[in-house]
Amino acid sequence: MERDVQLPLTKEFVKQLKVGDVLYLSGYVYTCRDAAHKRIKDLLDAGEQSPLDWTNQLVYYAGPCPPQPGQVFNSNGPTTAARMDPFVEMMFQLGVVAFLGKGDRAPYVADLCKQYGGVSLLGVGGASAINAARVKSAEIVLYPELGTESIKKLYFDRYRVIVGIDTEGNVLQKQEVPKYKRD
Repeated sequence: MERDVQLPLTKEFVKQLKVGDVLYLSGYVYTCRDAAHKRIKDLLDAGEQSPLDWTNQLVYYAGPCPPQPGQVFNSNGPTTAARMDPFVEMMFQLGVVAFLGKGDRAPYVADLCKQYGGVSLLGVGGASAINAARVKSAEIVLYPELGTESIKKLYFDRYRVIVGIDTEGNVLQKQEVPKYKRD
């Protein structure tokens, strides 16, 4: 199924999604990668709160390069989601409902999606110029000293993704890849 989706997402909405659904996302998202996740974890471990309200947010695993003069955003693509797997439960506990990256996730991520009622979305790697054209605004909101790994608030305009893990713990790769294996 294909559908246009206005962000932010809600737990009620993501429960309707099934692996393989194609979504065209419009609205605000936050980028967050390895270093920023680690900083948030360190704050929480120290008894502090996250500097952002993550309720109903989609976290985009991306570290875009600074834009060229006249650009809103530079070429970028989703980064490998598996590197952020150790932080998925923490982010779900902070209120995140969806993650956007590329590639396989650890098996426990499907269990966490089921437990917390969230989804993992797959972006198209290798399409960085197309992806950049779908980002209409970008601002650094946290950790500017991290450069490309700072947390940015982006506005997506029909950014195309595929549901990779749904709230029932179904995994797209487990369902689809076997269909194409040769015996």
